[in-house]
Amino acid sequence: MDDATAENGPVILGDGSLDPRTAARVATREFRGELRMSDRAAARVDRSAALRRQLVEAGQPLYGVTTGFGDSARRVVSSDKAVELQLGLAEYHLAGVGPPTPPEVVRAAMLIRANCLARGSSGVRRGLVELMLSCLAADLVPVVPQRGSVGASGDLTPLCYIANALLGRGEIVAGGERRPASDALREHGLTPWEPEPKEVLALINGTSFSSGFAVVALERATRLADAAEVCTAMACEALDADRSHYDPVIHEHKPHPGQRASAAAVLSLLDGSGLAEEHPASLGEEQQVDGDYEELDQPIQEPYSLRCAPQVVGVLRDTLDWATRWLAVEINSVDDNPLFDPDTGKAYSGGNFYAGHVGQAMDSLKVVTASVGDLLDRQVALLVDEKHNRDLTPNLIPRVGDDDPHAGLRHGFKAAQITCSALAAEALKNTMPATVFSRSTECHNQDKVSMGTIAARDAHTVVELVENIAAVHLLASCQALDLRGADRAAPATKAVHDIVREHVPPVEDDRGMEGDFRAVAQLLRTGAVLRAGER
Repeated sequence: MDDATAENGPVILGDGSLDPRTAARVATREFRGELRMSDRAAARVDRSAALRRQLVEAGQPLYGVTTGFGDSARRVVSSDKAVELQLGLAEYHLAGVGPPTPPEVVRAAMLIRANCLARGSSGVRRGLVELMLSCLAADLVPVVPQRGSVGASGDLTPLCYIANALLGRGEIVAGGERRPASDALREHGLTPWEPEPKEVLALINGTSFSSGFAVVALERATRLADAAEVCTAMACEALDADRSHYDPVIHEHKPHPGQRASAAAVLSLLDGSGLAEEHPASLGEEQQVDGDYEELDQPIQEPYSLRCAPQVVGVLRDTLDWATRWLAVEINSVDDNPLFDPDTGKAYSGGNFYAGHVGQAMDSLKVVTASVGDLLDRQVALLVDEKHNRDLTPNLIPRVGDDDPHAGLRHGFKAAQITCSALAAEALKNTMPATVFSRSTECHNQDKVSMGTIAARDAHTVVELVENIAAVHLLASCQALDLRGADRAAPATKAVHDIVREHVPPVEDDRGMEGDFRAVAQLLRTGAVLRAGER
């Protein structure tokens, strides 16, 4: 879906066209337009539900429909107990722990689950999909504990909290207030769902919760890649660094798409700069050494955190590219079990609920995002260290005269750099792959699981940590440009400097900076920083 469609037209479910960015924009409520099934999808949903009813009425043993779950799959229940079986499923999987899931992740999970059911192979009625879309439109967000899923057989426990909310049980956040789900639904003219056989299982037996964390993390990591290039450009100017490190001549010799794009972005941001100049060696500029050696005024190479920034951020960009393709397949899949095929008149049992692709994508995303965070932390260390920041002040304190009574009392960005380094260390600590920790569950029926939910949640955590690193970096870079002369900055970086200064003033006297970090992190998260640079 292109930007114009996502901005103005409806989001159509069930036809395979939902993309991760649109899912993230619905989740964060940047998109509040119409959500609906395609007519073709709705018709297939009806046919799938009819097939499910026919098979139940024929007395066919169907996993999770007329049998128990997991290791109880051999126990067949009578068709008149099939609804009771579903209600029990919705109850006993309320086994989550931990803090509530961020609302944008829950909204993403609901959208992705609705899209799965709208594909018309899950045997549910179309009204269930419509109820989920109505909840999204009204911003009714079930309260879901974050922990308790192994990513196969689907995100059973967290999705069970969403299922219970649709049944009128549990809690929903409405208007910022936690309410009994039944009350919140009825106040918005919605009736709690009364399930038929299979319908609760269809709600919880899939990868939608993992994918909800994933699409939100992916979108925010995409903005982080942009932010890292803005930060690098501003650090180059603040340190009066050599911008020829980003020349396309270098990056054409190692043509990874992400690396080339990152180098081009930094070079474009520096266009017109009077601070970061080019210093490539060239003929016609002979220089004689007076004596045995001569100390250069400026090094001929910058530290790696500046010189190799495209090679670091480029890995994130290329990872985002393939992870987006994987997630686009995942969120448009039928990851349910069993599946009902109205064309063949058969029900099939399989394992599409296994979140292996989500887990591997998120394990990779968290590694490369943390690496970018480490890069930015190293740039901040250069900015604040008087041994490396090329005549800027120690810790970027305001310039003072020798007779200033406050000389020596100001500490500038000393504590901010410590916070930045702590965030980088925590991000790196969270890069342990989750997908290698498969456990056997359900009495060895579910004996190989993906841990995709943990990987996706870790990726979301790492992205948030690195957003805060980037916020510290932007504040330090703006302070450094104020000291160096922001009027000499490139138009793009000057625009970023100015939007930051609209929200946070320079550090003149020591002050608590927690609110400053929070304000700039929000500018990064919403894309306002990049938009300023583009303008």
